[in-house]
Amino acid sequence: MLVIHRRIDPQPVWAAELHLTFEARSKSRLRCFSAEGEDVGLFLERGQSPLYDGECLQAEDGRIVRVCARPEQLLHVTCANAFELTRAAYHLGNRHVALQVGDGWLRLLDDYVLKAMLEQLGATTEHIEAPFQPEHGAYGGGHHHSRHGDEDFNYPPKLHQFGVRP
Repeated sequence: MLVIHRRIDPQPVWAAELHLTFEARSKSRLRCFSAEGEDVGLFLERGQSPLYDGECLQAEDGRIVRVCARPEQLLHVTCANAFELTRAAYHLGNRHVALQVGDGWLRLLDDYVLKAMLEQLGATTEHIEAPFQPEHGAYGGGHHHSRHGDEDFNYPPKLHQFGVRP
């Protein structure tokens, strides 16, 4: 088994590739297979951002492994103007939907309920198959409401220290 514990800067040459969905790239612990068919165990530090397309990892045996975002079934969303697109993004964000933001478009994992909501808002939706690389939260470390297991989420917000008084 190829065992991986380390994220590294992108490299010009690699020995293996991992083709992973966004959900798989979001996990710190994962058993999967390389594109070459080798059994792989990911044991990454918890609380980090998801792996991104083109990122490199270093295996215990020194080999470099490149991460590739596997194409997924997505909704490609466009609107008649910037206001309507912003409104669509607001309603999706209000539902905590993972969202990829582009110049004049949004992408999300295919969901018929959200598709209906977007169309009611006047958005145009198109089914596409493409790699999915949604925005990572502005505060880092993932989304967390629970107080149980706080020791795993002992990181400061990246933008603000809410509730801190001098």
